[in-house]
Amino acid sequence: MEELNLTCPYCRQAITILLDTGVFGYTEIVDDCEVCCRPIEVSYNVEDGIVTTFNYNLIEGNEF
Repeated sequence: MEELNLTCPYCRQAITILLDTGVFGYTEIVDDCEVCCRPIEVSYNVEDGIVTTFNYNLIEGNEF
């Protein structure tokens, strides 16, 4: 597992999301913000157990 520190796209608070590095290649997950509880879509790529790229977005329809 690897921790990803990011800013919630809804409430703009700093949060941490855990990414599974036991997978290989491209992965998409949905995780809730630990502050405002809204869902965040996270996509990332893993090579040799290391997260090489990541992106995160709000899920359409859950804006304020």
